[in-house]
Amino acid sequence: MKNGLAFERRLKVRQLTGSLFGVIFLGATAVGILVLIILVMDVLKDSKGWLDWQFLTSYPSRKPEKAGVLSALFGTLWVMTLTALLSFPLGIGTAIYLEEYAPDNRLKRLIQTNISNLAGVPSIVYGLLGLSLFVQALALGRSVLAGAMTLTLMSLPVIIIAAQEAIRSVPEVHRLGAYALGATRWQVVRHIVLPSAFPGVLTGTILAMSRAIGEAAPMIAISALVYLTFIPSSPLDRFTVLPIQIFNWISRPQEGFQHLAAAGITLLLFILLSMNAAAILLRNRYQKKTEE
Repeated sequence: MKNGLAFERRLKVRQLTGSLFGVIFLGATAVGILVLIILVMDVLKDSKGWLDWQFLTSYPSRKPEKAGVLSALFGTLWVMTLTALLSFPLGIGTAIYLEEYAPDNRLKRLIQTNISNLAGVPSIVYGLLGLSLFVQALALGRSVLAGAMTLTLMSLPVIIIAAQEAIRSVPEVHRLGAYALGATRWQVVRHIVLPSAFPGVLTGTILAMSRAIGEAAPMIAISALVYLTFIPSSPLDRFTVLPIQIFNWISRPQEGFQHLAAAGITLLLFILLSMNAAAILLRNRYQKKTEE
């Protein structure tokens, strides 16, 4: 009888403790969401009346009422497109090699440790690496390609780790069944592993691209221009990006530039959400095909 009462008391204490921590974690989540909503609403309020067609089709200017983001917008699209084209195949290829082909030895463990450590390196370090390697050593100059390759280095660890986790989640019985039917290792990877892991790979790519599009530090390190009055027409042209342009506007004391910075932030958020929405739709499409 006493043991039963003691068990009930311990059970009630555990339930109360679980409920208490649930409330604490819910409160922490609510605070973060509330702060985000306040920030977004404040930015939208400051950008009202400034985010218009003239803003999207004009070059930077010393006069706030004539300034726009045309060069920064196209520079961002150039850099992000090249970054995705470079980082996506490299990240997936590395993950496939490490999970499906590389022997479990000291070299693989060393590579895996370095990749995990690189995922936490500050972005300014990648910027300095890009400056010394791509801009100076490879003589690419302060070009779109140099910026895209710098962001590729920064994005690769996240994509590789996410792709590895997605590949590991594919049941081993699927591989064994394919091998039993006479499939080669590449056929198993191509037709069994990759289709099943692709939704997870896209999730990692979304995270990496979301981080890359808002990074200003690496672009400052390789000296992306702020005042640019032309649109890049090739990967070797000089460029600027939205985070750099926003940073420049928000550092100016005139009130008009503060509104321009808010309009630029709103535009950057719209591009980011559009990229994420497209990637999520693509991921869900492949996930449904995998489940079928």
